[in-house]
Amino acid sequence: MNIIQSPQHFNEVVNKESAVLIYFSHEQCNVCKVLKPKVRQLLEEEFPLMSMYYCDTVLQSEVAAQNRIFAVPTVLVFFDGRETYRFSRNIGLNELEQSISRPYTMLFED
Repeated sequence: MNIIQSPQHFNEVVNKESAVLIYFSHEQCNVCKVLKPKVRQLLEEEFPLMSMYYCDTVLQSEVAAQNRIFAVPTVLVFFDGRETYRFSRNIGLNELEQSISRPYTMLFED
């Protein structure tokens, strides 16, 4: 899995990738450990052109602070460098899929 290494790396990823999902979590969050592979599988199956990155909120506290991450898990979805969706704590995979579907289709399918 791609890992956010620094605030600069975060900015590069968001500005470089057309569609990216950033998964904010930390190692002490058991719910996060269960949800992360499910989110990764969703992207692989339904949104293969979207990149996924993991950001550890403990190791990269500056990135978490800059993005106002106050709870984990938090998922930020960016399209063309702009935050489009934010999901925090109680994340439903169906809701995530439905939210991503329209902008993803508009961006990648003609």
